[in-house]
Amino acid sequence: EELADQGGTALQYPVDYGGAGNPGAAIAAFETTAHGDLSLTVKIGVQFGLFGGAVLNLGTKRHHDRWLRDIATLRLPGCFAMTETGHGSDVQSVGTTATYEHATRELVVRTPDDASRKDYIGNALHGRMAAVFCQLVVDGEGRGVHCVVVPLRDTSGALLPGVGHEDCGEKLGLEGVDNGRLWFDDVRVPVDHLLDRYAQITPDGRYVSAIENPGRRFFTMLGTLVMGRVCVGAAGLSASKNALAIAVRYANRRRQFGPPQGGEESLLLDYRTHQRRLLPLLARTYALHFAQEQLTRMAHASFTADDPPEREQRQLESLAAGLKAAATWHATQTIQECREACGGAGYLAENRFAALKADSDIFTTFEGDNTVLMQLVAKSLLTDYKDQFEELDAVGMVGFVTSQVVETILERSFARQLSQIVVDFIPGTEESADPRERDYQLALLRWREEHITSSAARRLKRWTDEGHDAFAVFQSVQDHVVEAGRAHLDRVLLEHFSAAVARCATPELATVLDRLCDLYAVSTIHEQRGWFLEHGRMTPARAKAFTQAIGRLCFELRPDAERLVDAFGIPDVLLGAPIATAAR
Repeated sequence: EELADQGGTALQYPVDYGGAGNPGAAIAAFETTAHGDLSLTVKIGVQFGLFGGAVLNLGTKRHHDRWLRDIATLRLPGCFAMTETGHGSDVQSVGTTATYEHATRELVVRTPDDASRKDYIGNALHGRMAAVFCQLVVDGEGRGVHCVVVPLRDTSGALLPGVGHEDCGEKLGLEGVDNGRLWFDDVRVPVDHLLDRYAQITPDGRYVSAIENPGRRFFTMLGTLVMGRVCVGAAGLSASKNALAIAVRYANRRRQFGPPQGGEESLLLDYRTHQRRLLPLLARTYALHFAQEQLTRMAHASFTADDPPEREQRQLESLAAGLKAAATWHATQTIQECREACGGAGYLAENRFAALKADSDIFTTFEGDNTVLMQLVAKSLLTDYKDQFEELDAVGMVGFVTSQVVETILERSFARQLSQIVVDFIPGTEESADPRERDYQLALLRWREEHITSSAARRLKRWTDEGHDAFAVFQSVQDHVVEAGRAHLDRVLLEHFSAAVARCATPELATVLDRLCDLYAVSTIHEQRGWFLEHGRMTPARAKAFTQAIGRLCFELRPDAERLVDAFGIPDVLLGAPIATAAR
């Protein structure tokens, strides 16, 4: 309520409804709140981002006029009811229905079975309305998933007739968020509660839409909700920054062991093992930070444009999916490593790791399960989001890739691989390459991405040509497709980090950032050295050179480690960990 009173929670809404018309600022604000209590951050995201975002982006002016200002000021608390007990990632198959009745001009919202209960719904205890995703039925014909605004409670907080609610119970974390289940027993709402930006029910009861293809219409609607993924990835990155700030500061204060002949004990951060635990994670955090900056710019441009180009929108959706997955997986790994690096002190609740671990863990699976999101990234790689591509399901993916994309990918990739093979066989070229040479780093990551992508395409083509069932084909290459998405993100992060170094105008700072960028690249390639060895792209001697380069870079970056985490700008009062804020 205090934040709503200040206006900061409505930054993305139009000025006419109490906002600032500034989506980029809204993302930055969300990222900043994540340095504090993540339960508060999630509740902000549900109320103002998801619930309000559904009304803003899926509704039209009459919906905005009716509800948006009250959502922005918290006079109308609400929920975002998409996930069901039986369907999480597969939104297209949700079971809740909204059936249109001609006689009353109403939509009848119904939960047909327990699997169709809306589950894990944030703000479910206090929400007075919900943006409910359901199968729209008009004249007995299913029209696919649409969003309907359904009242849940009266102004006193009492449930309305036909609405059921129960609490989800204790969770692993985020106990400040009132997650609950909702179900509807023939709840009637006026037809104008259908958020109808992309499809309408006319006064004479006909269903019409400017987007004729149901699959394309569905993914267009979901694409407008991409801000959720952008924000969750940013929040996960903030959690990583908190963990690293605590662990690096502590390591620069805590002493343990020393020379056998006596003398002062050594700082933890002076030990190479400790450097190798924390500094590569710090480097990847910076890489994610610069990529997230670019994603925020893209989201701001898309949501402030009257009619953003479809290709740019698809690129935004792909990068949002990939970075959300990469940032939240990274947060889980980073928080655990930082906790261990702080020993028993890290296990104390007062030093934040307990809350960071518990509250950020769900980030890997809400706003899209990360593995599913990586498949979305790979789909983008394989199809370039061509207009003809209509379905995300296995059958659509395999069929389209087979008919439209495979030959192009193979021809392009083979030409690049052939030129690289020629270079690699020039005597001395491979062994003389410096692991810290940026062009060499980029070439390796690009080659890996293209090799994995093209080989996945070859498998898809070969097996479909042999007449195998499309769904079975997809299942057999699923792990391959996910790996293509991961390889793509590794390359994208290096390119964004490298661009940030290039635009740095302060020579001393640019030098430090360049070393940190090298550490990201070298450690990423080192993690995949087995793959490069398997595919003949790296010799054992070259693999050892990457191992040695990590050690040298950690040594060079050690004097700047605390300054690099201080640069996150997290106030001590928000960092809230005595081991990180006590005087050295």
